[in-house]
Amino acid sequence: MSAPVFVVGTDRLRTGTVVVDGPEGRHAATVTRLGVGEAVVLTDGLGRRGQGVVAAAARDRLEVTVTSVADEPAHSLRLVVVQALPKGDRGELAVETMTEVGVDVVVPWAASRCVTRWRDARGEKALARWRTSAQAAAKQSRRSRFPEVTDLATTGDVAALLSRAAVGAVLHEQAAEPLAALSLPDAGDVVLVVGPEGGVSDDEVGTFRDAGAATYRLGETVLRTSTAGSAALAVLLARSRWL
Repeated sequence: MSAPVFVVGTDRLRTGTVVVDGPEGRHAATVTRLGVGEAVVLTDGLGRRGQGVVAAAARDRLEVTVTSVADEPAHSLRLVVVQALPKGDRGELAVETMTEVGVDVVVPWAASRCVTRWRDARGEKALARWRTSAQAAAKQSRRSRFPEVTDLATTGDVAALLSRAAVGAVLHEQAAEPLAALSLPDAGDVVLVVGPEGGVSDDEVGTFRDAGAATYRLGETVLRTSTAGSAALAVLLARSRWL
């Protein structure tokens, strides 16, 4: 069984005794029920990772003896997915699976054909759920560097992001080129745009093309918006980090 992963602050993650408290400590002690001598992994979510064993366990905290700490460098080629807002809890599902696959940045996008709208407190709660899903999935998949989930983006924001990217790609079922034909750079941001269930509008496609992006198809079938991002990431990762 793999050692469970818990999050601590960067300033606390070092060799020696590290206290895991707060929500992470309560989860470790009361939900995971870790005992003295069991192996754990600590991370700050920013690339630092520590290996250790439980030295003491209380109701809402652990004391961990960290024996080694290593820093994982950031990827020179970053995979950024612009995810149109799905209905219901499918947004959290999309973030969860993309995190497990290896996304670096997730950008929630208010596309024109989105049924779901993030407004005021409702939008803040939805964004918080996306970020919670990303952290939980990163821990489950044993990542040391957690993905960033940005604030909600407009179409103009996405166009600006694409204009600064090393490569920009819009998933579109009528595109002539397959995503596997996308030429990957050695470094920089590869930005993938995943539209809503109703698809990316012609106006949005035009805006994104003006920003330097091209359209690509993803296989012979049409995936749901909540799964398309993960499938697209797998295509690109199989040609880069997964090799």
